Amino acid sequence: MTSRIPLVDYLVLDDDPHLVAQECTGCNARYFERRNACASCGRLEFRIVPIATTGEVRSFTIVSLAPSGVPVPFVAAVVDCDGTSVRANVINTPPSPEHVSLGMKVRLATYVVGTDSAGVEAIGFGFEPLEGAPDGV
Repeated sequence: MTSRIPLVDYLVLDDDPHLVAQECTGCNARYFERRNACASCGRLEFRIVPIATTGEVRSFTIVSLAPSGVPVPFVAAVVDCDGTSVRANVINTPPSPEHVSLGMKVRLATYVVGTDSAGVEAIGFGFEPLEGAPDGV
């Protein structure tokens, strides 16, 4: 079996890949990266909560200019996952307004970003259209 590691700490790779966030115990604000204090209320206590794996595209742009080595075009989006905003790319669909739209239903999908010399795969995530979307990694 190939060894896999998530590209980001908040991507959980198990039988049902999902994202997790740190949720403030005071005001319920959610953060994907480690926090010492809540930016909303200042509290210091957090709990880990799972994020819904389906959502809706709330905002997107088709990126056509990027640094050398980054394939373009691609779709950068903000996805509402049951009240939690997630910034990610829309994947597994052509990067055009005919295939991506505001309100489009999407689901979390994982993919191999790269493989090191020992065969360990780095796994990233994005969101793919819910209808007719292929399975992730």
